[in-house]
Amino acid sequence: MAKSSSLQTRLLHAGKSAAFSGGTAVNPPLVRASTVLFSSAAEQRDMRSRRGSERIFSYGARGTPTTFALEDVISELEGAWRTRLFPTGLAAIGMALLSYLKPGDHFLMADSVYEPARALAQGFLKRYGIACTFFAADGKDLQEKWQENTRLVYVECPGSLVYEMCDLPALAAYAHARGALVAADNTWGSGVQYQPLSLGADISIMAATKYLSGHSDVMMGSVATTQDAWAALADCCDAFGMTVSPDDAWLVMRGVRTMAARLQMHERHALQIAHWLQARPEVATVFCPALPEHPGHDLWKRDCSGTNGLISFELNRGTDSAAVDRLIDGLKLFGIGASWGGYESLVAISNMNKARTVTDWSMRGPVIRLHIGLEDPAELIADLEAGFAAIQT
Repeated sequence: MAKSSSLQTRLLHAGKSAAFSGGTAVNPPLVRASTVLFSSAAEQRDMRSRRGSERIFSYGARGTPTTFALEDVISELEGAWRTRLFPTGLAAIGMALLSYLKPGDHFLMADSVYEPARALAQGFLKRYGIACTFFAADGKDLQEKWQENTRLVYVECPGSLVYEMCDLPALAAYAHARGALVAADNTWGSGVQYQPLSLGADISIMAATKYLSGHSDVMMGSVATTQDAWAALADCCDAFGMTVSPDDAWLVMRGVRTMAARLQMHERHALQIAHWLQARPEVATVFCPALPEHPGHDLWKRDCSGTNGLISFELNRGTDSAAVDRLIDGLKLFGIGASWGGYESLVAISNMNKARTVTDWSMRGPVIRLHIGLEDPAELIADLEAGFAAIQT
């Protein structure tokens, strides 16, 4: 552009190219953009013609270099062909289901999935003619619930809240032999401790809100796929204009850099507290797949490379809701709140009778979920001791 004497014009057009020389930043730069400019009409036509099959910086709704960088990191974590980003983990789940299912289709969903995913299957998708049947978390009844129009198997392994394991390679082999796809919620595994795509899944979904972010300050979801499964997801995302803020992508990228180190601390602290909980007289069961007593422990040893900060425990049958509230309200270091995966410890009540329909929890005690953060585990144990003491009040 020719030099302008107008301050207004210069303010709008200055600073669009780098005004420095030197090295490269450790982290990719933050690129915010809606409009993307091209050098000619021919270049714009060329970019638009190729962006359906190639990842091209052509318009903000298709992503920016910042979001592309995070997609590449997640693809590396997941062993995936490509990845798309979404505003939340639930948005990622919804878009994945809409990408691979149509009215008249049937899909199977594990009894152990995230509760909002259950609600999506039983509400929105049902209203649009997509039928869902829930099967046992360990997959033992998958074959008997299979239908002629089953097109997808959706699992979460380890399961939400009480961490049931399933034999994913066996489930995937059964589904693929019948022409169906397999999608897995991999939020627990974060691509570090569990890799569904390498175990036979076609689609892996994560709430990047959790461990990938690690700081409880950003919402995001991701869907990573094999090469064969990619096109349907990409087409659906483009049709709906799915994208995320580059600022959020940059924050998640920052979190990913330290995730492996953080997870080692979460695991160490959680296992220390899990063993302590096992010795408490008020506790009937501690749920953590890394414990030898856990029903899916052998599958966890075979398929996972570690555990994280999530543990749950079942109080003795007959413990009333008022005692549960006193326990939780007696905690000072554990925040009472949804989500997990940040550096802080959290506590939440789990309504297993609502969260499971295939498995009967009606004769079990109350279940409390903990996320064990990076605090000193000795201090967390002291806090839990105070909470248990409040039960007796």
